[in-house]
Amino acid sequence: MTLRTHLMAGTATALIALAGMAQADGHATHPDTGVALASEQVFTYRVGDDFPSYDPQLVEDVEGASVARDLFEGLMNDDAEGNLVPGVATGFEVSDDGLVYTFTLRENAMWSNGDTVTASDFVYGIQRAANPETASEYAWFLEVAGILNAGAVTAGEMPLEELGVRAIDDFTLELTIDAPRPYFPQTATFPTMFPAHQASIEANGADAMQPGKIVSNGAYVLSEYTPQERLTRVRNEMYWDNENTILEEVTALIIIDENAALTRYLAGELDQTDIPAGQFPRLSDEYPEQAYSFPDSCSYYYLFNHVSGPEALQDVRVRQALSLAVDRDIIVNNVLAGGQRAAYTFTHWAIPGWEIPDIDIADMSQEERNDQAAALLAEAGYGSDNPLEIELIYNTSDSHQAIAIAISQMWKQTLGVETTLANQEWATFLDTRGEQNYDLARAGWCADYAEPSTYLDLLTSGSSYNDGKYNNPEVDALMAEAKTSDDPMPLYQQIEQIASEEAAIIPIYHYANVLMMSDTLENWPLENLLQNWYSKDLYISAAE
Repeated sequence: MTLRTHLMAGTATALIALAGMAQADGHATHPDTGVALASEQVFTYRVGDDFPSYDPQLVEDVEGASVARDLFEGLMNDDAEGNLVPGVATGFEVSDDGLVYTFTLRENAMWSNGDTVTASDFVYGIQRAANPETASEYAWFLEVAGILNAGAVTAGEMPLEELGVRAIDDFTLELTIDAPRPYFPQTATFPTMFPAHQASIEANGADAMQPGKIVSNGAYVLSEYTPQERLTRVRNEMYWDNENTILEEVTALIIIDENAALTRYLAGELDQTDIPAGQFPRLSDEYPEQAYSFPDSCSYYYLFNHVSGPEALQDVRVRQALSLAVDRDIIVNNVLAGGQRAAYTFTHWAIPGWEIPDIDIADMSQEERNDQAAALLAEAGYGSDNPLEIELIYNTSDSHQAIAIAISQMWKQTLGVETTLANQEWATFLDTRGEQNYDLARAGWCADYAEPSTYLDLLTSGSSYNDGKYNNPEVDALMAEAKTSDDPMPLYQQIEQIASEEAAIIPIYHYANVLMMSDTLENWPLENLLQNWYSKDLYISAAE
């Protein structure tokens, strides 16, 4: 693919110095792989919606988190297979009781303004996420991670100083959790746990994350952000490992229309874009070296409004009927056709150690599901003389629209349900869903760490991302027990069974990443289930 971008001043010189060698044709080579590098080290990719935020303590979506991982660096990072590797911390020690983690920070980590990154910056960042005044939508993550007193602090019931985080000295950070949690180190890779530069945030207030004012410690700095259009970051010369960073510039283009994005990809304007629903088989035949499908730990589902939705949806029989009547095989095989898997549980099938429990609905044929759905809806009092009428909202996307149309037709044909479809722009959609101003809503959840609780916590009554406001005391109790259990998997399976029986949500499919990627874009972490990617690990090879 030919890149339609401009070479930044000094790029070629920097790359030759980095590689330490050059081929006869003048191309620098990658220091580890020996692959010839393109003269222009620029990566341009498509995102489908604007960024609600890329502030680490405020970010709440996948694309925003990807930007935050470039601009900021946490204690630990992921490698290409999803294993923990050092970030700002060179490593950590764990107390014998599994409650105290002591991280040793590297002394050469710098902020983009030249300040040294210290343990106090992590204390400030984590406390900032917990501070009720910050109003972080992801403050709950600290409680999921198990940070001592996180729940009480985020609720404003305890002072910030009581949070289980403290600086022993400039380069030693201590984190205390409330119970042994084997997955805790993984949470250190998530932006909510990243450091924050207190002086610049306090000086700039609401503008602290804007180009020219943001102070960050990642491999890249923010150079441009035009809402609804693009976000660009360039190499951070103060980054501790800058000499081993190859990409000079990374740009996210905000393109809502998936087909328009594909056209621009094929024209050479993008190095990566999502494949529109249903087009993977054709594109993989035409472009076998560029079309990819691989597991991605996200689940696609529909939310019921359990508190202020229509009376019909408060009836478990209606919810069960709507779930049963969704032919998930048609969705994954015909509508999407990109390697996704039908879902009857919330937790993604590929989570390490997870075994999907026996779910009644999953063992039926679709004909049996449809028959049972019709019987349940009739029992609830709905039929041809009293048709059920509902509204389904989704954020603007051709794929979401295609799925919504297909499912609404299934409901119409099987149950006689009249469904009104409404699409909304991403930020508006998040507000509408978060305020429970809907009947049913499209939702997707991507794992923050590789353990079932990253999904199932959303079914607890206290989760700020429980946008359906599902409330079951037994689920709450089981999740609380799981957090201190030596073997939580049976408890997680029990929660999934309860959620299915009550039709808490409608699981529809487990994601696959279905992408077009330039054959010159190298080192994409295909085996990282969480798809935590870092631009510093990527590079552009020379076209053959």
